[in-house]
Amino acid sequence: MTVIKEKLDYIICGGGASGLLLLKALKEDSYFSEKKILLIEKNLKNSNDRTWSFWEKSGGDFDELLAAKWDQATFIGPENKQAFCLEPYQYKMLRSSTFYKKYFPQPTGHNYPKTLQAQITEIKSENGECKVSTDKGTFTADMVFNSLFDPKVLVSQSKYPVLKQHFIGWFIKAPKGSFDPSKILFMDFNIPQYEQTRFLYILPQDDQHALVEYTLFSKELLEKKEYEDGIKNYLSKIGIKEYAIKEKEQGNIPMSCFPFNQSNTANLLHIGTAGGWTKASTGFTFMNTVRQVERLLCFLKTEQPLTAFHQKNRFWFYDLLLLDVLDKHNENGSELFIRMFAKNPPLRIFRFLDEKTSFGEELLILSSFSLKQIGWFLSAFFKRAF
Repeated sequence: MTVIKEKLDYIICGGGASGLLLLKALKEDSYFSEKKILLIEKNLKNSNDRTWSFWEKSGGDFDELLAAKWDQATFIGPENKQAFCLEPYQYKMLRSSTFYKKYFPQPTGHNYPKTLQAQITEIKSENGECKVSTDKGTFTADMVFNSLFDPKVLVSQSKYPVLKQHFIGWFIKAPKGSFDPSKILFMDFNIPQYEQTRFLYILPQDDQHALVEYTLFSKELLEKKEYEDGIKNYLSKIGIKEYAIKEKEQGNIPMSCFPFNQSNTANLLHIGTAGGWTKASTGFTFMNTVRQVERLLCFLKTEQPLTAFHQKNRFWFYDLLLLDVLDKHNENGSELFIRMFAKNPPLRIFRFLDEKTSFGEELLILSSFSLKQIGWFLSAFFKRAF
């Protein structure tokens, strides 16, 4: 048991991606070298409990850890197949066991940062400090960064729609030549939609091995069998009838523009999914978290209260409108993505999702939708604005 009686500077609650990315950044910046930092995580992080996929330019900080990366991609709809080059981006896959091995801190005796394996029972902010209660004691810090996500804050409200990016993925081995390892299948909507937004996603590691995921953007989860039947049917459709399942994964990522920041205080900041760092319109979290951590380190040096960290921009509003539309017209969700990819250069879409487009480019994306689809967005806009 770790006994810490002194007051800490920072406590990081949770050793997932956001907690470890924040700890990594703090350790690498000499400004924070004297800070007393404690990471609290209930589990020993060493397994492949998730896979992170993201796009960025080559030469990123995590390239040495990647399971695979690609320069090309394919998008498929019922009536079109679009292959495209991702340059200057690469699409990258990072397995969590490799990430944890690199960044989950090992015991360091009396030196900081320290790690405590414990169950957190309460986080309380009062009187200019924050207390974290665990099954191994209570710890006090000037600031606490909490990545523990509580879904009750979403389901207990109705102002902001809550969809889910939910999926089951199989890592499979198929006969030689089954996959093209030079490109990913970013989205294939040419599957039965069953009045929901559904697509297949394939990340090939070589011509025999790939991650195949059956994914939905919708409100309700499916029975496990329905996801797996979707994968089986798809593999059969593309001519892969014999394969071995090497590993399985599943996920359920909240997609919402709910203002998670309203739970922040002057010395408590929610981070990662718990802080609304998941890109609401896509469910992508990893690179969004990297960017938020970079911004957070600059912010901490200003010594402002943590309530001042949150920023809301026009992309938040775009995400909100899309979620409003998908919430009301989920059976037509695939049509939105198909139309967007058919009428825009794919790199414009990736830049838009990275929140790096100009307002003019964003108008081009909006104008690519059909009149009926634009009507859905205008209806959502007026309901939000007025």
